[in-house]
Amino acid sequence: MKKNKRKTYSVYWGGFVTLCMFLVVGCSTQTTVPAEQQEGSKPKTGGTITVAYPYEPDTLDAHMSSGPAGVYTWLLGGSLLYKDPATNEYKPFLASDYKISEDGKTWTFTIRSGITFQDGTTLTAKSFKETFDRALNPQTKAKTAAEVMAPIKSVKAPDDQTLVLELHEPNTAFLDSLGNSITQPLSLKAIEKAGEDYGRSPVGVGPWKFESWKTGEGVTYVRNDAFQWGEPYYENQGPPRADKLVIKAIADSQLRLSALESGAIDVATEIPVKDAGYYRNNPKYKVIERLRPGLGLLMEMNLRRPPFEDIQVRKAFHMFINKEAIVQAVMQGEGEVAHMPLSPSTLGYDKSLEKYRYAYNVNEAKKLLDDGWKVNGSGVREKDGKTLSLNLLSTADFHKEAQLLQAMLGEAGINVMIQNLEIAGYMQEVVKGNFDVTLISGAYEDPDILYFYFHSSGAYNLSGVKDDKLDALLLKGRTTIQTDARKQVYMDVQKHLIEQAYVVPLYYDKTFTVINSRVKGVKWTSVMPTYNDSWIEK
Repeated sequence: MKKNKRKTYSVYWGGFVTLCMFLVVGCSTQTTVPAEQQEGSKPKTGGTITVAYPYEPDTLDAHMSSGPAGVYTWLLGGSLLYKDPATNEYKPFLASDYKISEDGKTWTFTIRSGITFQDGTTLTAKSFKETFDRALNPQTKAKTAAEVMAPIKSVKAPDDQTLVLELHEPNTAFLDSLGNSITQPLSLKAIEKAGEDYGRSPVGVGPWKFESWKTGEGVTYVRNDAFQWGEPYYENQGPPRADKLVIKAIADSQLRLSALESGAIDVATEIPVKDAGYYRNNPKYKVIERLRPGLGLLMEMNLRRPPFEDIQVRKAFHMFINKEAIVQAVMQGEGEVAHMPLSPSTLGYDKSLEKYRYAYNVNEAKKLLDDGWKVNGSGVREKDGKTLSLNLLSTADFHKEAQLLQAMLGEAGINVMIQNLEIAGYMQEVVKGNFDVTLISGAYEDPDILYFYFHSSGAYNLSGVKDDKLDALLLKGRTTIQTDARKQVYMDVQKHLIEQAYVVPLYYDKTFTVINSRVKGVKWTSVMPTYNDSWIEK
């Protein structure tokens, strides 16, 4: 993606900061993209598939994780809904049917019969009630799970097959939450039996059963032979074909690749863009790549600061930036230039919106500034005795992007000072609004991410956008259920964001996974590769 040690969390502030409901890897619903596979071979059973991620889980309790456990816990479980990769519609998975009341606040699910937890307990509507009540109980001290389930006002299970969720207010984006690893049903029996050790002995309803976790070495799963309820997009909806799945934590990307080439692992995730081409052209390996869903990399301007209160200044900043040059220099051409906030893999993206963009044009941009900001004898623009000198708050992860922006704006007489901070310091400063310009991105499957970033009350509205028209559109997006109508709302949201020049979209990045060619049938979800269809060519 960008630099070697960037982590794939579900929201990035400066490439790494994870907060609130976007915190967990795996909080997006699934959209499959199959890897190319050699034809002529028939699937086989047996063997072990070993995968490397850059991070180790903090716990395997889906409710108690504060970050990197999602890719580990998702293998153990399932969800009420899944997203159809062909239509982007939410469809029943562990539910057989669901309906939403006209006011959008009452959601009723019929739970599938014949599904059991890996400890033999039958899955019922009560299982979901116990799961959601546990996450919402303050005494549980759940972390991200409590944030994800916050829209729930009450949970009822009048019988074994009926689950009723009452929401505080209509929230279409909650459909996405009901298709992720955090809201998977947990076995209360297993939780009570394990007590405080549940995070190291989890039980779910998924295709893989937990076997062991050795800190620093990895988590081992074994095939769940009772599994017969895979999502419809899998060819194999029964037990996985491999006997075991091992997930190792190898932080350094070059060490992951060394392990791949030595045969110590079969799948290396989060591979730097600079290495993707080599493995693409090597017949021993296959590369799966995908544009991340959610927001591309954005340059945010602090609208509370005087220069950016002026829309002409904001427009000029758009026009000073050569996005194509950034994509080539940083991503070696592997990313895509962004002209709107939402990624092409997210509902609401529409290429037709590009006609509203402010194209790269340095001369025209200078004209927008010349009326007020004159270039002084030092070559820096000045107005009313104050120079246009800005602080670009960044981190080592985005240092190259920051340097390019500094140079591009500097040529126009804008003095940009880069302030690189460590993670903790960056978090403190950006939340306080102690910046003029910063770089952020957000990976999330639903366009409701725009609410969190640009609504006046949004949790991640770092730039201080306050716009009544925008607020109304973002609220409408949350309460509109029909997919086409919802897409139009988010097109309107982005058109308004572009016209007001509140944020400068820079690029959409890709995620790369490299697979040893002996492993077949790997499918990619919006979050990670999955292995229900996978098998090993011996």
